[in-house]
Amino acid sequence: MTNIDLVKDISITSPTKIVLLVIDGLGGLPDPQTGKTELETASTPNLDALAAKGICGMADPIAPGITPGSGPGHLAVFGYDPVSSNIGRGVLEAVGIDIELQPGDVAARGNFCTIDEKGVITDRRAGRISSDKCAELCKLLDGMSIDGVNIMVYPVREHRFVVVFRGEDLAADVSESDPSRTGVAAPPVEALSPGAGKLADVANQFVAEAKNLLAGHQPANMVLLRGFAGKPGFATMQEIYKLNPLAVAVYPMYRGLARLVGMEIADTGATLQDEFDTLKQNYSKYDFFFLHVKWTDSAGEDGDFARKVTVLEQVDAALPELTGLEPDVLVVTGDHSTPAVLKGHSWHSVPVLLCSKYCRTDPVQMFSESAFLTGGLGRIHSTDIMPLAMANAQKLTKFGA
Repeated sequence: MTNIDLVKDISITSPTKIVLLVIDGLGGLPDPQTGKTELETASTPNLDALAAKGICGMADPIAPGITPGSGPGHLAVFGYDPVSSNIGRGVLEAVGIDIELQPGDVAARGNFCTIDEKGVITDRRAGRISSDKCAELCKLLDGMSIDGVNIMVYPVREHRFVVVFRGEDLAADVSESDPSRTGVAAPPVEALSPGAGKLADVANQFVAEAKNLLAGHQPANMVLLRGFAGKPGFATMQEIYKLNPLAVAVYPMYRGLARLVGMEIADTGATLQDEFDTLKQNYSKYDFFFLHVKWTDSAGEDGDFARKVTVLEQVDAALPELTGLEPDVLVVTGDHSTPAVLKGHSWHSVPVLLCSKYCRTDPVQMFSESAFLTGGLGRIHSTDIMPLAMANAQKLTKFGA
């Protein structure tokens, strides 16, 4: 795993530009009917051409066999140790929608979900209700005060929301009420350390009251909470890499994550084309660009193989808008794999492609998992991606005499 302090010591500023395109949930597995993964099924002539002129490989976001969440997966791609720098999902969502967390606050990510008459979860995402419906339901839940703790509820997008618990003596070391699967009841929030009992009790009372208030609001008749956390603090990308970075992302969690590592956040629209247009409009102002594509991951989590293929083809069709800018380094990778056949994140390594005039090309001619297994990068850790991009952009000096 890369030593971030070493990179900090040898990084320098330069006029070169790096574009990091993260296709969320990029990796897949073969469809049982065809024997081909989503990438192998999709028509991606532009990604294939880029693979043919770059160097390719596979990356482990955390470690072999470990399934990453979106936060750790992205932190690793940004060069941070995903274990020691792990950030709770609630904080990422909160910062992503510009909530100013105060010292002592604990934020949690929430899902509106569907339960049956026995309390068993039948849909963890409540059919992906509209963002307008989410905002309406958040108003029902916002403003509770339980045992001296003020509870603020903010809509995020579709079924997602943020809960902020504000009060004295709140420790975030509690378990989640989201079992991450259907067919079971939501477990209670439990204290994982002696000082976390107060937050666990308050969170359980909040969930119980939410259940009562949402009883007549099918399919969003219950809530699930996860990612309890307070705001962290660690070195920014400016401090480590001497970069002037910009993030272009639609979904709040990824905007929040980028903000926590020091990126400026671009205002952008809701579509893939909006994101590409935003990057182009800001290209002269920054030297590092994080461009995030969410919809591949959403399709994979829904088990929609065909939709994930379609999104990959849409990204490929837009790719010439990036290559036309002639960045000095272009990296295409993912934060984790989300195979449609598994309907969720998986432990599988993720394709990574680096293209610059200084990279050693390899024989790979196709942008796919099977092709990249033979690539010149081999199998690396995701934390190696940023140093490789920096080196190819001539932003790292020599180490040692």
